[in-house]
Amino acid sequence: MIQEGLLCKELEVLEVRPIPGSPVAHLFLEPLNLPFTPGQFVMLRPKLWEYDPLWPRPFSICDLNSEYLQIFFQVVGKGTNLLLALRPGDKVTCWGPLGQGFPVADRALLLCGGMGIAPFIALCKQHPHPERLKLLFGHRLPLEVYPWQDISDKVEKRASRQESEEELLLFEEELRESIWQYAGKGKIFACGPHPFLKVVHKYLVESKAQGYLSLENRMACGVGACLGCVARTRQGLVQTCTKGPVFKAEELEL
Repeated sequence: MIQEGLLCKELEVLEVRPIPGSPVAHLFLEPLNLPFTPGQFVMLRPKLWEYDPLWPRPFSICDLNSEYLQIFFQVVGKGTNLLLALRPGDKVTCWGPLGQGFPVADRALLLCGGMGIAPFIALCKQHPHPERLKLLFGHRLPLEVYPWQDISDKVEKRASRQESEEELLLFEEELRESIWQYAGKGKIFACGPHPFLKVVHKYLVESKAQGYLSLENRMACGVGACLGCVARTRQGLVQTCTKGPVFKAEELEL
């Protein structure tokens, strides 16, 4: 079922900003004149692609305002390599905002791993009381390649780089302690790769905390037509693009 309140439009590339010495970059497009909820995403397909790659790519909305739509992405394959080659003035077909974002929360613990930091940039900017947010960020690349400085200093934030198995285990313990301490005090939001979310999900279930996970599943259409991005829930398989990508932790089976 195609979602209401989304726009399909050709947007002009304003800037592609690669981060030197790293596999990540920022893409700035002209803005969508639509409201969005942090955690929602857009599907992008540059006009220059023609028929190869055939399918568009999903990207979390890092920021969207009256001046630009910002995407933070990692170069991992043909599609994102071609995205990196875009130049100002090129056209990109964009449809969105898509999916279910994070719910409103007066207080929230934000847990992110790697590229999972992207949706929390917008969430921290939009929140009326950023001092009521706490963010824990686990990463493997140097911190300066991520949009860490875009997060307000009013947010209680901590970054932890994992370059060894020992550091990874220490971060997992920090996640466990933080989730148990926060249970019953506010909502807990998480976004990151599947192994990261699996660890977070385990502790959310054990602590019975009110948690929400944003899944990074592969998608082809983004609007519920192809059934290519299903997630396993207690109610069976559901489409990540329309029922998610943000799900209640208690509903998911990871």
